Amino acid sequence: MRMHNPPHPGETLREDVLPALGLSVAEAARQLGISRVTFSRVLHGHAAISIDLARRLEAWLRKPEGCGPSAESWLRGQVAYELWQAEQSGDALEVEPAHSVSA
Repeated sequence: MRMHNPPHPGETLREDVLPALGLSVAEAARQLGISRVTFSRVLHGHAAISIDLARRLEAWLRKPEGCGPSAESWLRGQVAYELWQAEQSGDALEVEPAHSVSA
């Protein structure tokens, strides 16, 4: 069952991760090796978590004992958000059901 209105993963970063670390957007972006503008767009839900950013987040948030959110978890969150948003759009998909073609 899908989560009802899952948050954009940037919201988690903005509301939970950055305050817990006591970091500004600019400092977090610097540590991640990305631009402040790019990171800000993700934090405010205007850009998606890319594979590259998911890998950077995994490495950045890895604890010494090896645990922390994986790249896969960031990407799963992004997919859940995008899929829910697409389903709420109400746009009907024009798709013909799959069927075999006789030779």
